Amino acid sequence: MKETQSTLIRGFHILEKIVKAEKPLSSVYLAEELELPKQTVHRIAQQLEEDGLLQREPDGKRFTAGTRLLDLARATLKNSSINAHRYTILKELSDEIGETCNLTILDGYEILYLERVETNWPYRIHLPVGAHYPLHCTASGKLFLADMKAATRKRLLKSMNLSRETSQTITDLTQLEAHLAKIAEDGVGVDSGEFLDDMVAIAVPVINNDNRVAFTVAVHAPSARKTTEELRQYLPLLRRAAQRLAVAEFGIVED
Repeated sequence: MKETQSTLIRGFHILEKIVKAEKPLSSVYLAEELELPKQTVHRIAQQLEEDGLLQREPDGKRFTAGTRLLDLARATLKNSSINAHRYTILKELSDEIGETCNLTILDGYEILYLERVETNWPYRIHLPVGAHYPLHCTASGKLFLADMKAATRKRLLKSMNLSRETSQTITDLTQLEAHLAKIAEDGVGVDSGEFLDDMVAIAVPVINNDNRVAFTVAVHAPSARKTTEELRQYLPLLRRAAQRLAVAEFGIVED
């Protein structure tokens, strides 16, 4: 790292390293990675911690993203003035399919609805933008879980409450892992009445430059109107929308 870089830029690089890591990082590790003096990294990290942008693990040695940084990230992602393309893409998708479509991100132990376009059917299921829902029993949530490294997923699942939302919810870890393995192979998340009794859904990933799932594009419908197999006929449309979002969000060139 160049000596001429300001404290502000160094602080940004520290934040960037921490939020991209899959585990908490120590100031010693950060100093080595960023080629900075240990005392400099420690001082900047302490300032970021005081401002709520970082927080320490219980051992006091490692840092993770703080609540203020997480709030800033959510606000940026939800800002309609800079993310209008998301609504446009989802609206076109929903019009083509004739069902409600949404865009989600991973937010801790849950998924967060970033954008949503409702269908015009009189019978529909309302799940609002900004709401959080479980990972283990939603199409999008399971897609995020399936994308994680095995050790990260195992650690997360052990710390989660695998609540039984319906009679179809998978709460056994062994069964859930087998189910997630199939989702990873197919590249399609499926919810067959596992979150709500009268709802089915499928989801596909929006892949970022690191080849990881950054968002999911999903469609859901009342089970009285559609089955998961019937929703699968829309996979080409969902994947096309996901590719358009990857281009818009990350500049990834379409094949």
